[in-house]
Order: sequence, then structure tokens, then C-alpha cells
Amino acid sequence: MVQLYNLHPFGSQRVVPCKQEPSHFCCGQDVLFVASTAASCKVEVFAVHEQGRCEALGSFATLGPVLRMAHSSTGDYLVTIEEKSKATFLRAYMNWRCMSAGSSRVCVRMVGHKMEESYCETLKEQMSVVEMPLSDPPLCISCCPVNGDLLVGCKNKLVMFCLKYRVINENLTVLDFERSLILHINNLIPAEVAFCARHIAVTTELDVLMLKLELVQQRADRTEQCAQSVSAPEKAVDGGVKDESTSTDPLQLELDEFIICQKPVELLGEESKLCEIPITLESTELPTEDTKHFQVRYLLFRRFAPDQSPFGFCEETKLHSVQLLPVYQTGISTTAYEETENKRKLLSLFCFFSLPYVGYLYSIGKLVELISTYQYSEKSEQAVLTPQFLHVITSQSLQCFTVRCSAAAARGEDPYIDTTVKACPPVTLDVCTLRMQLFIGPRAICHFKNHIILLTKADTEDITERRKPTRRMLSRKTESIKSRTNSESEPGWNLYIINTVSTIQLYREMVDYSRTYENVKTESCIHLLSEAHLLVRAAMMDPHFFKSDEKEDLLKAFRESCAFLGDCYSRFDTKDYHLALPYYRMSGLSMTEVLKRLVSEGDEMQTYAKGFIFYLTHSLNEDSNEELSKESGNKVLQIFYLADPVQLPHILCSPSMRNICPLRAVKYLQKVEKMMPSAVLTLTKAFLALKMGDLTMYEQEMDSCKETTLACGFIGQPRLLHQRKEGIVMPTEFAVHLKEMQPGLLVAATVALHENRKIELEEADTFFKMLCNSSENTIPQLLVDFWEALLVVSSQEEILQELLLRVTSQYVWRISRKQLPETKPLKTTEDLINSCHHFGLIVPWVTSIMSVGCSSDKDYHGDISRLQSLLCSQSINIASALPILEPLTEADNVGLTIRVLSSTRLGKYEEAIDQLLRRCPDAAVFYAQHELKGDSQALWWKKLLPELCKRTRLTGNDCPVLISSLKETLSIVAMELELRDFLSVLPEDGTAGFFLPHLLHCSQGKLLT
Repeated sequence: MVQLYNLHPFGSQRVVPCKQEPSHFCCGQDVLFVASTAASCKVEVFAVHEQGRCEALGSFATLGPVLRMAHSSTGDYLVTIEEKSKATFLRAYMNWRCMSAGSSRVCVRMVGHKMEESYCETLKEQMSVVEMPLSDPPLCISCCPVNGDLLVGCKNKLVMFCLKYRVINENLTVLDFERSLILHINNLIPAEVAFCARHIAVTTELDVLMLKLELVQQRADRTEQCAQSVSAPEKAVDGGVKDESTSTDPLQLELDEFIICQKPVELLGEESKLCEIPITLESTELPTEDTKHFQVRYLLFRRFAPDQSPFGFCEETKLHSVQLLPVYQTGISTTAYEETENKRKLLSLFCFFSLPYVGYLYSIGKLVELISTYQYSEKSEQAVLTPQFLHVITSQSLQCFTVRCSAAAARGEDPYIDTTVKACPPVTLDVCTLRMQLFIGPRAICHFKNHIILLTKADTEDITERRKPTRRMLSRKTESIKSRTNSESEPGWNLYIINTVSTIQLYREMVDYSRTYENVKTESCIHLLSEAHLLVRAAMMDPHFFKSDEKEDLLKAFRESCAFLGDCYSRFDTKDYHLALPYYRMSGLSMTEVLKRLVSEGDEMQTYAKGFIFYLTHSLNEDSNEELSKESGNKVLQIFYLADPVQLPHILCSPSMRNICPLRAVKYLQKVEKMMPSAVLTLTKAFLALKMGDLTMYEQEMDSCKETTLACGFIGQPRLLHQRKEGIVMPTEFAVHLKEMQPGLLVAATVALHENRKIELEEADTFFKMLCNSSENTIPQLLVDFWEALLVVSSQEEILQELLLRVTSQYVWRISRKQLPETKPLKTTEDLINSCHHFGLIVPWVTSIMSVGCSSDKDYHGDISRLQSLLCSQSINIASALPILEPLTEADNVGLTIRVLSSTRLGKYEEAIDQLLRRCPDAAVFYAQHELKGDSQALWWKKLLPELCKRTRLTGNDCPVLISSLKETLSIVAMELELRDFLSVLPEDGTAGFFLPHLLHCSQGKLLT
């Protein structure tokens, strides 16, 4: 559906002072080229200034009448198809600007022809005409706006000429062409071609084919590079492609008196290969190391059927105005386009073509998709596409339609644009006609910058109608009018330069126009404001935006249009009400400013739409630095109480609501609690009680729920405990109070927040350090309590290992520095062992070692036992923990237990036995009884027995501990070994009387078994 609005995109118009009737025209960077009719073979050049003012620069002769012409901004050359003696010629006019400077020198040369030395010094002052011979007559041409390459359409082929820069000497570089590629396309006679960034669109009367030339890697076999065949599959498309039985000679069709019309078909992307139009690439450039090799990728094929009526076929059903429109990426750098336009990065590409009554606009990107269809009220003659508008001429008018290029390009640049932060009107938004400007006999149109060039030519009957006399003079003046119509004094044609109004001016008109629909047609109001927004967005995507005089005005208009759209989605009851949030964010308005726009002062009965509530809810639930005034905050409380009371507890926790009246907030909460009680509401009331200093009310609220319920309540609203300011987690007054009065609840709540991904581990560290006023490198006991509590519930292996290393490091730090925790730990070692499997039971031999330790360690028993318990479990990665354990030396029993535990966890039992025998032989047997099992049991007689015998022999009877350990060891060994094996491990120089009881025990034990 096409929306119709009566806006004014066209401003002033001026007549181009052409001396003779134009046949063709096109626009350059700042000039207009006008080719005269067949009577005169020349091209006039006009400079176009601001507001469409024209100035004749001069003219130059052509070989014959111009049939087609095009200008390339890259290279600044004009290319024409000319006719002479019933033959057509392709010519490119280089350095044509010197003609306007008064120079009459012209150099005519063939393409690729080597420049003669005699021309070298004068090439700067002369126009150069490059003739490009072709084996078949040229039918249509197109210049690539990105790199200046030229594409020529001939029967059954497309020829590509690459623009080259030939260096004559250090002071002179001239432009030339090189015929580089031929695309052979069977059974295709191109009517029009479009060429942009290796994308090719070609149309016949009823077919559209779009291709892309893709670079391929160089292959060794150069014969394969010269010709590449791209053939479509043989399978026919249902109703869209004819097979060989229908592909007969036209003469045969005439003889049979049949006209075969194929059904319409549309093939997009990979499916377009099924069009059965084979393409063969022929490389014609001289092969070098830098030669580029291409392959063809099909993008789009569409076939239309002629219009039918009871009287036959309409011969006027033909495609026209095929165009490729590039949209460049802007905004990357403010200096990106000051050096050269060649550095522009292509963002999106659009393809347009039209039938007499319908136009089609496709987006060409990763996907090829139809984004807009244009229905014309009458038959179109020609159309021209710009990033902002589609201008169409009919037999009586110039029409201006909106386009969706900026919306599609914005999504191509940012696929995630439709979020809570950013938004853009949809590509599927209905197109609209801004204006239908009446003209007599529009025939041709082109566009550049903010100008439309329009050729009108009135037929005889048009002029007659225009000059038709009044009724009372009709009988006397009719004959004279007819004779004057046919005279030379009434040429009947004009070439206009129509100046389009500035983007800002048209934007203002659209905004003013939208206000007429505010209270009548909601969708029309949003539609017009969306059009205004897209108009400004398209202007900001222009490559010259950063150098534009309207830059600041456009940025202001962009923010303003976002604010207007935010107002619409906030006020109106629409299905897309959520868009109020991103549009207000893009507008840069603060919450206070939005409230002033939407909330009427003193209106207690005002209703609020879902979009406004959605915006307020999200804005207040985020960590904003904006603080509402007391009046604004109280108004927000009233709005939510009336519109969405469930959100009240969450809204009250917002940093923006710091200045509200707590007593009024409590009254609102008490009313809500009667309908919908919750733990979050209870905690919020307690929070407000603290704010008012009412400790009695605070205790009543906190005592009304169990501690576990309250901990879960903090999950529903974490900002009761902490709020973010500039990305840093800050504790609230509530958290400070809990730290002093209920530290266990505070730790439990923080653990619950972490497990529910409401706070990260590093954020929790910062939170507890700020809460306890600790320095950056100091770890408060409350943070250690949190780590220990998190070890109990966490199941993520990475986090567990991180926590284990952290608590280990803190235990070691306090033990090594004789540092007591500043507050009493929430849990004892026994509590941790009973509740957390990461803390293991302390083994007996550790207890044995510690029993003979010095009394000074008793003050740090909690940290020591925690550390030993951690190492007694199998959870901690001991290899990672070794550097942390390094500060604990072997000078005392604590260090010995840590060393032996570490060696045991690493499987170094012999090293552990040596350490014990050297430092605490009393515990050696206890250690062996607990650790030397399974595969390590042989160490009893291979390691421990020999070592005890050796040490006993050296000390004699002076060490009863070694003797008792040796006896215990012999008892274990005697029980485990055969008699022969037992005898083999006994020392040869031992006393027989000492070992005799064990030998007897060993022999008796084996006899019993």
C-alpha cells in the first residue's frame, strides 16, 4: 500500500539555456551534459551552482548523434554511444574541462594505443577522445561509481573496460581503458545495464538478471583462466524457464502463428542459477602477475509477463530504469572522506528496475531480498533512485516516493540495531508519495546532488490545450492558434533544473504535517515521523556528511526525530510500544526531560500507556547517575502505583529515586502488600525504615521472614545490597547495616546473588572490600567468609579452583605473618568440614605432629586447621597451590605438615617419609598406617624398615621413639610378608634376639592362614 501525502520536496526550478533541443543528458560531479538532437552533433556543458543556477561552460563536437551517454565521477570522463552512417561507435571523452577553458585541441586515439611523444607536453591542455572498437554494435553503457570501470552491453555479450592510469612522466598521468573481460550471454539482447562494484544488472524487455563478478585464486593452467563457462542446471524452473522444445527460432514462431509467453518467475540468491542463462567469461587483458581472475555468481533473476487484455497483449509492457545504488559506510572517522572519495567503504547495494506501472527495489547483500514495491497511479516513463527518494516521471507529472535504503543499510552496518539501546524504522514500512508535481510532457529525468534534471516536451495537443482560448473568443482565435503551434517560435520543449529542498526543511515540514494526525490517525503520525527519521538518517549516511554545512543541524534533527518517535510510542497504544525505550535513548533526553514531555502537572487522573511505563521501568532498573528531584520521584511513585504496582519495590531501589519521600513510599508499599506480599517488598520496607531511622519498624520487617527467605529476596532485587556507579559496585546503607548486625545474612545473600549471576566474583571482592573499608591488597575476613560459603554451594570447576587458591593464599598469608582475622569467622573448621567436601577430615598423623608443636600456634589454630583440612581433601589442585604454600617454611610443625601433605598429594611418599623421619619420627608410623596402602604398601619394607634400622643403629638406645616405631613397623611387615621375604628384608648385622619375636609371629601367622 502506498501512502499519499502532500508535502513539498521540490523547491525552485530553472530552465537550462540549451540552444537546441536535447536528445540525451546526464550529470557529472558539478556539471550537466546535454546532447543535441540529430540536427546538431555536439554536447553542451553547463555548470550547475547552488539553487540550480546554470552557467554555460562550452560545448564539443561528437562524431554523430548521441544515442546513449553516461558520466563517471571516478576519472571524470564522459562516455557516449554515437551513430554515423548507420554505424554505432563507443567513445570516451577525457579531459573535457579544458574545452570550457577555451582550448580547442583534441586528440583522438584508439583504446590502449600508445601515446605519441609529440602529445606528451600538450596532453594537459587538450581533450582526449578514446575510441573503443567492438565486434558488435554497442546497445547500452554503464559506469561504475566506485572505481570508474565501464560496462558495455552488446547483443549476447557484456564487455568490461577497466579504467587505467597511465603515467607518461612524473608530471603527467592520463586516463586510459583496457578491455579486460567479456561476458558471453546466449540469447540475450540487453536493453539497459547497470554496473557497480563488480555487480551487474542487465535487463531485456521483460527479464532482469543480476550477477556478481567474484575474484578467484590464480590457477596454474592459464588456458583455464582465459575462458570460464558458467552454465545453469538443466532442470527447468516451474513456469519460469522454457526448455529446448520451446526455444525455437523466431521465424518458426511466425510461421506457426504462435506467441509463446512464459509465466512470471522470481529467483533469488543460489536459486537464480536455475534461470538457464549460461554465461561464459572471456579474459581479454594481457596476463601479468597482477591479473585478476573472476567467476560469476548469480544473484537475481526475474521474468515478467506482458499485460494481457481481451484484445491481445500490451506492447508497452517493458522494463526500464535499471539502476544500482551504492550506500557507503560513514561515521567511522571524521577525516575518512577528506582525503579522497576512493577510500569510501561500500556498505550496501540496492537494485531498482521498473515496469510501466510498478517499480521494484531490492537489497543486495548477504541475502537478496525485495524491500519495496512501488505502485504508480499512471504509466511511468522513467525513474531515478537516490538514497532518499525515488523520482518517477509519468506523462503528466513528476512524482516523489520515499525509499527504505537507509533503513536497510543501517541494519547492514549494525545487525543488532533493533535493541533496547538503538532502533530504526523497519524496511517493510509502507512507501509513500510525498508529491505529484504536474508538468506538461515529461520525457527524461536524471539526478545529482540536490537537483533533478527534467526534460519536458509538449505534444501539439498539449500546447493547444495549454493555449486554449476562453469560450467567448473560441470562434475567432482557433485557426491562429493552430498555425502558431506548428511554427518554430513554439518549440514545445524545456530542460529544467529542479532544486530539491534541503533535508532539514523537508524534515520540518514532515514533522509539522505529522501533528495533524496526532489525535486522529496514530499509525499515520508514526509513519510520517518514521519517514522524517529515515530522511535524516539517509542524509547522515552520505559520504560528504562530515563536510556538510548542515552537519550540526542534521545531528540535532536526528536526536529530535528520535524524541518525537519516543513520544509516539509512549503515548499511543501500539503493538510496538517497546520502541519508546531505544528512541528516547538515541534522543539523548534525560528521564526528567521525558517526564516533562509526557506528564501533566496536577493531573491526578492522567492515564499512561504501556510504552511510557516500559520506558520508565527499564530506565529506573538500570544503573543511572541521574537523580530525579523529590517532586519528579514522587510523581513516578504515583504513576507506578496506578499503572503497575508490582514494580514499586524495584523502582524504589533505583539510584535515581534517592530523593523521594520515604514515608510516602512506605504508605504505597503497605497498600501493595495487602494485595501482593513478597520478600522483596518486605526488604524494601526495611530499607526505607533504615532510611527514616526507624529501627523498630526495621526489626519488625526483618523478623517477619526467615533468614533463608530474606536471602532469596535479595535475588529479586540485588540493588538493595549494592548499586553500580560508573561501573563500580557500591554497597548500600542496607549492606552496611547488615555487616554490623547480620553478617551471616549478608554473606548468604551475596552467595545467592553470585549463584544466580547477579554479581560476578570480582565484583563481590570489590563490594566486600569497600564495605569493610579495606585497602586494595587487604582481604577482609567477611570476604573470606564469602569465599568459604561459596565453596559449599558452587558447582563450577573453574570458580571452585579459583576460590580454593584464594582461601589457601589468605590462610598462608595470615599464618606466615601471624595475622589474626579482624572479625570472628562465621564458620569454624568443623563447620566447614561438615558442610563442604572441599574441606577434608584432618588425618591422624597431622594431629600427631601438631600435638608436639609449640603453644604459639594455638592463636592461629583456625587458619592452620582450615589449611590442613583443604590439603587433606582431594579438591585443590596441589600443583597450582605449591607457589602459594612456599612462605610456610619447615621451621615449625605447621610447615612440616604442609610439606608432607603436599608431597603425599603429589605421590612423593618416599620424600614424605624422609621428612618425617628427619623432623618428627613419632608420626612416621602413623603416616605409614594411613597413607601406605595399595600400590604404595611395599614402601613399608622397602623404605621405612631400612630407614628405621639405619637410624636406630646410629642413635642406639638414645631414641626410644625410633625403637618403638621400628617394632611397630616390624609387626606390620611380619603380617604382610611371607617368612622367606621377611627374612630377606631384615638387616644382616642385626641382633637375632631383637627380631626373634617378630620371626615367630610371622611364622605363626602364616601357619594359621
